[in-house]
Amino acid sequence: MSSEQKSENNSRPMSFVTMVFWTGLFGGVFWGTIGYIASFFNFTEIGPRVILEPWALGDWINSWQGTVVSIILMGVFSIVAAYIYYAVLRKFKGFWFGLGYGIVLFLLVFFILNPLFPGIKPFSDLSRDTIITTICLYIVYGIFIGYSINYEFELNKVQVNEAST
Repeated sequence: MSSEQKSENNSRPMSFVTMVFWTGLFGGVFWGTIGYIASFFNFTEIGPRVILEPWALGDWINSWQGTVVSIILMGVFSIVAAYIYYAVLRKFKGFWFGLGYGIVLFLLVFFILNPLFPGIKPFSDLSRDTIITTICLYIVYGIFIGYSINYEFELNKVQVNEAST
């Protein structure tokens, strides 16, 4: 047996729970970065730094370090959101559940958690551009998380069925 065959036999695919972790982390960091770009180009009044405002002190929040820490923190919160999707909605097919999940997250942040974030104005005071941009970001984030988790769930289901036959 060649060393190449040995390494192929010893490598195991990533577990589904680990994949959910990485999907959540990547989704939060990626879409947080897209949100930063949207705020940089004034498509939205809300940048990623609002996530630090309730907890962090100092001027560093408004620097590039604050942006980087905020985006990483979004990735951490996104891991939690991905595990919630995994626990509740992983069996549902199609992108509609991810789209709905994104809308639910938007409503949660902008209507329920809004008082925690002083950098986010009340919903009625937000500009139309901010509302449209942020709801679109939440929707594509939800679709990304939902579709990724659902795809992997279906793929694992097929592999288990093939292995049992």
